[in-house]
Amino acid sequence: MNAAEVRENDLGYKGKSSESNFIEGAVPDVFPSIYDEQINIVVLRRSLTEQIKQYCQELVDQHPNFQLRSVINNERAIDSLKSLLPELEGKSRFVQDLALLLDMYSCLFDLEEVGLRLQVLDRAMCPRFHTDKLGCRLVTTYKGPGSEWLPNDVLDRTKLGAGNQGLSDDVSGLYTDDESIQQVNEGDVLLLKGDGWYGNEGAGAVHRSPAVSASEKRVVVTMDFA
Repeated sequence: MNAAEVRENDLGYKGKSSESNFIEGAVPDVFPSIYDEQINIVVLRRSLTEQIKQYCQELVDQHPNFQLRSVINNERAIDSLKSLLPELEGKSRFVQDLALLLDMYSCLFDLEEVGLRLQVLDRAMCPRFHTDKLGCRLVTTYKGPGSEWLPNDVLDRTKLGAGNQGLSDDVSGLYTDDESIQQVNEGDVLLLKGDGWYGNEGAGAVHRSPAVSASEKRVVVTMDFA
């Protein structure tokens, strides 16, 4: 990450300012930090296995327009995913990993069902910085560049949406400079607290999809409250 950070504890890292809105860590125990009032972004840093990478590459090669939208019951996640996803090399490992994320997300928010979206993308779906009008979304990129986001202390929220007065994000004054933009890696998992979280109206995580080249494709998963 580009922002200056100090070690907070064994679970993660937090920005230097006591008002920092993000925390990151290498173990799932960092996820409950999303319940901290000042935190609206949690990052789980992780690496993907070769089997998972292989499945995603074959998904891109053989199903370049694949899209899946479904409500998944956590207790039947593995069976559901097996039936919904294409039969490709590495599928078993990919299903296990996705089911694990579903389980962590549903346990974190006490959900019986999760709204799952899996897409192969060849363009930025949300190219401008924005907030979501929902509770808390999980986002992970299984293939390709990860999502970008802004810490609270570098942005001017009055420049979001119509506040940009037709100017692009890089000249509107939304953020101080390009070095302020944070980006997660392939495989990392983001929790993005939205404006719909109780008591968080107007303070949702500010994020966007990364730019991709003409020949590049991404495999992106999002999870929402069903």
